[in-house]
Amino acid sequence: MFLQSKNRNRFFISGAWVSPQGQQQYHNVINPADGQVSGSVSFGSAADVDLAIQAAFDAFPEYSTTTVEFRIALLERICAVYERRSDELAEAITIEMGAPFHQLSRPLQASVGLWHFQAALAALKDFSFETQRGSTLITKEPIGVCSLITPWNWPMNQTVCKVAPALAVGCTMVLKPSQNAPYSALILAEIMEEAGVPAGVFNLVNGEGRKLGQQLASHPLVDMVSLTGSTQAGASLTIAGADTVKRMSLELGGKSANIILPDADLEQAVRHGVLHMMSNSGQSCTAPSRMLVPHALLEKVEEIITTVCSEIKVGDPMDPETTMGPMANERQYNLVRELIQVGIDEGAKLLVGGIENPVKDNAGFYISPTVFTQVDNTMRIAREEIFGPVLVVIGYDSEEEAISIANDSIYGLSGYVHSSSPARAKAVAKRMRTGMVHLCGAPIDINAPFGGYKQSGNGREWGASGLDEFLETKSIMGAL
Repeated sequence: MFLQSKNRNRFFISGAWVSPQGQQQYHNVINPADGQVSGSVSFGSAADVDLAIQAAFDAFPEYSTTTVEFRIALLERICAVYERRSDELAEAITIEMGAPFHQLSRPLQASVGLWHFQAALAALKDFSFETQRGSTLITKEPIGVCSLITPWNWPMNQTVCKVAPALAVGCTMVLKPSQNAPYSALILAEIMEEAGVPAGVFNLVNGEGRKLGQQLASHPLVDMVSLTGSTQAGASLTIAGADTVKRMSLELGGKSANIILPDADLEQAVRHGVLHMMSNSGQSCTAPSRMLVPHALLEKVEEIITTVCSEIKVGDPMDPETTMGPMANERQYNLVRELIQVGIDEGAKLLVGGIENPVKDNAGFYISPTVFTQVDNTMRIAREEIFGPVLVVIGYDSEEEAISIANDSIYGLSGYVHSSSPARAKAVAKRMRTGMVHLCGAPIDINAPFGGYKQSGNGREWGASGLDEFLETKSIMGAL
């Protein structure tokens, strides 16, 4: 079992597991299912980050010139090792952030990392690094050393959609995973080692984000920063990287609108919206957290929501029957409960849920599926990213008003439209100011560009777009 691994208190730098520089600093990892310490990891210092960045810098000249065939073979080996250790990754994810093992960690949280490696591999096989336009040769070249900073809510998804394309195009990197979800990232480093990733190409240092993030963003040997996190973190790291004019690829917050049009199958649309919102305990940046419904249908919508929420089983994430686990950590648990109280104080109708822990006599960080109706889009609960199992329902009178409410947000990551007419749904989607829109319950497309408008970030991840993000463009004129 990984929790007994000696690598928990070491970092992976220059192809080897090394102890922290200087005095050892331990960080307890809390199991959100019971609030107890599951183990500890070592935290790195500025010296550890310097060592990792130098290793990536030293490895870049050779790795950046490897052939496509070499990198294809490398990704194939990584996929094989990853698949073999997938169940172990799923268990680590459940222990570190509370996703239900049987319902979410194994089938999706761990599996999506493999899918991203496979998508990057497929994109690499078809990718053109050179294009001739007249007498000019246009080449795509790896950008250089990359700092990758990842969150706790989808540990492998958010990590591998950076690591895989960076490896595919010839970049070297330093990964700093969330301090709250370090176990799965350490297993990933072991996968890199076993698959034979060249020394210095992939490096990992654990540590506190507020301390190490600034260094990873400002270091003169780093060429690019890829962050998934809060909008505030994205702004802070952009400032830190400004003096050296780094490329910043930012996947940040969201407050996605789910427009249910009057002609939609109401039962199907509302059920899908509620279950999608509550998946992963609402801790997804693309969660459909604002449900927009016609005023005339609100009473029926409330009935459906009440029924669906009663079917969600909150509890121990290792229980096969559990469909919603705890919040990932105590800080997020407290923030979500505070915002639920804000919604009550603002005068919204609390339809279901609330601030009470639904798992009695348990120190875990559990929150019931919570839904507010009679919400105005000016309320805090309609404007702020709650990042928990809290859905707000907003009424509208016309399609124009629905689109206007959907776009009235500082965020623009994802959106959802339900209609019995695909053409109508698509027309509404085109008017939404978001980087992605799901029509009539469409699932994610692992090969489609992932990213947002406005304060939801910049840049795109996933598939071929993910490869492009880690490349520079060079024009060689007169290259006949």
